[in-house]
Amino acid sequence: MKVTDHIQAAKGETLFSFEIIPPVKGKSIQELYGNIDPLMEFKPPFIDVTTSREEYVYLDRDGLLDKKLTRMRPGTLGICASITHKYNVDTVPHVLCGGFTKEETEYLLVDCHYLGIDNVMALRGDAMKEEKYFLATSGGHQFASDLVQQINDLNKGNYLHEVIETDNCANFCVGVAGYPEKHMEAPSLKSDLKRLKHKVDLGADYVVTQMFFDNKKYFEFVDEARKMGINVPIIPGIKPIAVKRHLQLLPQVFRVDIPEDLIDAVEGCKNNKEVRQVGVEWCIQQSKELKEAGVPVLHYYSMGKSDNIKAIAKEVF
Repeated sequence: MKVTDHIQAAKGETLFSFEIIPPVKGKSIQELYGNIDPLMEFKPPFIDVTTSREEYVYLDRDGLLDKKLTRMRPGTLGICASITHKYNVDTVPHVLCGGFTKEETEYLLVDCHYLGIDNVMALRGDAMKEEKYFLATSGGHQFASDLVQQINDLNKGNYLHEVIETDNCANFCVGVAGYPEKHMEAPSLKSDLKRLKHKVDLGADYVVTQMFFDNKKYFEFVDEARKMGINVPIIPGIKPIAVKRHLQLLPQVFRVDIPEDLIDAVEGCKNNKEVRQVGVEWCIQQSKELKEAGVPVLHYYSMGKSDNIKAIAKEVF
């Protein structure tokens, strides 16, 4: 079932969803299940599964460092299939430009179609750790809009190297990212919204936002998006602060502002246990206000842990 179908079927009721990260190589999927299990009581209609791009590692070969490409968290598609089978819930695999050729993307989409996965999240992805700016993979896409175009083409039976006439075409529901405080590389919020409008015009069906800590920024973002003619569902993405280091890390990595009241509350904590509770309480208030405003879904970035997300959901759903 498509994300947009779930939203329509809810008839205005706010849905609960969350995002998980595949375990690193060598880890068991059981730990992942242990973090999903407590959240299933809130009946998520879909769960997002992230995809990591490749990164360089340096291996010691007889005293010489050998530079190799690897993926630390493979298995997105397998995890999606496993979650669907275990929990009878739809999954949304993230599909990236970075690290994948157009052919590899097509193979991934074909596999999703075989498995009955109806939703994908189309993202450009981040620059590699050693790159200052994002560089497209050789033979891959530079922009998320190009990725949306490829998915939409495949939905029509137009594959990269042939057109296939079939009664069993893919029919993916495509999600894309939106940035209430603009993408870090965009010169302005208006120009960033133009790029979002382009993705929607190419076939994106819904938007999930980057995290934010001030609901006013989300409401203003939605208003400006609607004025520009972006009429698809815009789902707020939310992340509770969990450790003191987030005060520096989140603005640095994601270019988001943290309200002064939240900064003061976190800085007044004696330890990260107290910080985690502050993050939960702030997120509860955020969630309640957003729910009262009638957002279609509250989408939580769990980062592999569920105790704080469960504490929030218990007060909101």
